[in-house]
Formats: sequence, C-alpha cells, structure tokens
Amino acid sequence: MIRRRTFGDAGQAFPIYITVVGGLLFLAFAYLAVGQAAANRNGAQTAADAAALAAAQESRDQLAGDWLEVVGDPTKWQDILDGDTELVDGCWRAYELAAQNDADVQGCGPAEPLGYAVDVETNKSVGDSIVPGTEDFKSTASATAVIEPRCTFDLPGEGGDDGDGNDTLPLPQLKCDDTDWDPDPEDPTTLPAPEDLFDVHLADSQANDE
Repeated sequence: MIRRRTFGDAGQAFPIYITVVGGLLFLAFAYLAVGQAAANRNGAQTAADAAALAAAQESRDQLAGDWLEVVGDPTKWQDILDGDTELVDGCWRAYELAAQNDADVQGCGPAEPLGYAVDVETNKSVGDSIVPGTEDFKSTASATAVIEPRCTFDLPGEGGDDGDGNDTLPLPQLKCDDTDWDPDPEDPTTLPAPEDLFDVHLADSQANDE
C-alpha cells in the first residue's frame, strides 16, 4: 500500500528548508564581507607600495643628478652612490601617489640604509555588510622601498695631463650590473640614466584593517 504524504509532513519540512536557505544566505553574505575586506586591503597595499616606490625614485633621481654634476671628479662618485649627500625629502611624491590610489599617507620618513617607509590608510571603508561595524572599517598598509647602487668602479692610480700642464685623473669605467659605461661628460650617450645607476625596490609591505 502506498503511503501518502500528509500535510503534517510538509509542515515539518518547511521550517527545515527555511533554516537551510537562511544559513546559505548568511554564508554568502559573510563571504561577500570577506571579499570586500580583502579588496580594500589590496587597495591599501597597492597605495602604500606605489607611495614608497615614488618617494624612493624621487631621491634616486636626485642622486643621479648629483652624480652628473660631479662626473668629472671620480673621487666624489662613491659618496653619491652611497647616498652620502644632502637630499631633498621625497615624501611629497608619496602623498601624490597615495592620493592617486584613493588613500591618505599617515606617515612617511627615511628608512635604513637608504629609502623610505610609508604608512597609508584608505579613504573608503570596507562598506556595509552582514558583519557589524564594517561600514567604519578602513584598511591600512605599510611599505618600505630602498635605493641600492648598481655600479662599482676602480679609481685610477695616477693622473694624466690635461694639456695645460695640470694633472688630472682619467675617468674610470663604471660597471653597472651587466653593462659597462665609459663616461664622457661631453657625450651624453655615455652617461648612465638614473635607473642604470640605482635600483629601487620594495623591501617590506604589510596591510591591515582598522
């Protein structure tokens, strides 16, 4: 004999169905909140990385300019390559790049041995979600970019004669990674660019939610 389902059976199943559907919806909204938070953190990290790199690149360009000013005196090259010179603070570039990435710089300063450490906070919060309080959560991130010389050289041991009876040191060859340069102040094509003289890269980065 076939047993027919009663209305009582259907009534018992309906609350279970509602509970299961409700649970699935809660999980979906929870995953959405996690995704929103992750996207905001990624945005903060992108802003921090770009800001730190921009500040370091600004100082790298200054160092390269200083090197060009003393290119005729190789005894001063090493100080420039070591960053042992007076630099204008490059943090203004960090503020520019953070703003372009919809974030605000919370702190920027020198990093050892030569570079910048930058902290940023996103202008936007995580947004409304099923998780209470996320509408007020903003993501923060930090990044450190450093400047490292690419080049080495050997000072010549003896000077030459410049034609006027003055002793001069011949300009040494610069060995920059896999490229050798023979600098001639009269020929710009023989002078390395800032990115040839110095490497700029991230040394550390970290993002958080507040």
